[in-house]
Amino acid sequence: MVGALYLVEGSPDAALAVAQDFTPRVEVCGPGDLLLDLSGLTRLFGDAHALARELQRAAMARGLRAGIALAGTATAARLLARHTPLTVVDPGTEAPAVARLPLALIADIADDEPRTAAPSHRQTHRRTVAPSHPLLATFRRWGLRTAGDLAALPADDIAARLGTDGLRWHRLAEGRDLRPLRRVVPDERFEQALDLDWPIEGLDPLSFVLLRVLEPLAAHLERRGRGAAVLHLRLHLVTRAVHERSIELPAPMRDARTLRTLLLLDLESHPAPAAIDRVVVAVDPTPARVLQFSLLDRPLPSPERISTLMARLTALMGHGRCGSPVAADSWKPGAFEMTRFAPPDHGAPRHRGTVSMPRCSVEVNSVSNHSALALRRFRFPVPARVRVEHDRPVRVTSDRRGLNGGCVEQCAGPWRTSGGWWHSDRGQLPASNSQRPPSLGVGVLGAGRCPAWDGDEWDVTLADRATYRICRDRATGAWFLDGMYD
Repeated sequence: MVGALYLVEGSPDAALAVAQDFTPRVEVCGPGDLLLDLSGLTRLFGDAHALARELQRAAMARGLRAGIALAGTATAARLLARHTPLTVVDPGTEAPAVARLPLALIADIADDEPRTAAPSHRQTHRRTVAPSHPLLATFRRWGLRTAGDLAALPADDIAARLGTDGLRWHRLAEGRDLRPLRRVVPDERFEQALDLDWPIEGLDPLSFVLLRVLEPLAAHLERRGRGAAVLHLRLHLVTRAVHERSIELPAPMRDARTLRTLLLLDLESHPAPAAIDRVVVAVDPTPARVLQFSLLDRPLPSPERISTLMARLTALMGHGRCGSPVAADSWKPGAFEMTRFAPPDHGAPRHRGTVSMPRCSVEVNSVSNHSALALRRFRFPVPARVRVEHDRPVRVTSDRRGLNGGCVEQCAGPWRTSGGWWHSDRGQLPASNSQRPPSLGVGVLGAGRCPAWDGDEWDVTLADRATYRICRDRATGAWFLDGMYD
């Protein structure tokens, strides 16, 4: 048995409260438009007529004026609740009961979708159906006025002429349900709080308090199959101020000790300014992750371990100094930016990537048998001695172990790169950079505004078949090994 409550005048919140007093299985179809699963309630209230009268009495007690109908299908109950104040239809007789109803009522429910929560605004009158509905105008041109007229037509012919929308209207005209009832799921809060008997200061006593708060919160997440996406911490201080911190997690997690470690590491950099007398922890829930490991690839560390490691490194090195380097959209040689470290998920498919180089882009395919050429730049440029004949390098030597150099068999270049001359501090290099080309120091994290650079670059292949990129600083005439091709 399904009941429908269609609010004519009153508060939608009060109508939802009335429905939930009878059954927890309630679907909100619109403002004041409710469906109730009343299965089994006849044992408590008597027959269906007594149950309908009791539902009407409860609505009137809250100052509501509503249409109420009980039927075997939700479609028939919704249509009848819009037409008469109180109707009870025996299961199996829905089609004759709705046959006399106007087609405009079907247009009122044909395109409705279930809501996940009750609307908060008030409704004081019936909703009106737009007379210009395309299908409604079509049926009226056919001479159809009631639901029975539409139900009498062959379903196959309706589907052939009007498609799935016409077939949907035909089934509604017969009082048949198109889907099962979908109950309202109340918003569930994942939050834990603890009032302290005495104020505490420092991270050591706070660590025990956080664990007491996070353990029941983690158990609640596990029971619901959820994980924490964002972690919120509110510390109520003795000064009546609130110290708030939020941590966005890289993956859904619910391990209490890991969450406590992340909070403590964040508080090391952003400590509370006064003693704490109340601790509140809340999370933004998300469906828990499902891991699918691969038989061919080595498993990556868990997100909990990665998050803890990154939090420790950030607390040690400072904000913005830990993460993944990405190439910056700039002409500066070696320029890069730091982004959030986010390794790929377990079992993620491999994609084609691109290795960026100053003058070319070499496509890399992990599943291809073709070899790829990439430049492995030295973290610090290697000073070199280069002999030049006819404006071309003919021999390269270096004191670095493993880079002895030799005669140049092939060379390409030069490529002249320059920039940064528009800055006022151009040419003023730090002392540590005075013996290397400015172009090789601009990508160092935390270097600030880069100075000017001006150099000529060559690609040379030596007698040992190794290929290097060498650079000459045009300001000083010094030569350096910029990188090696692999």
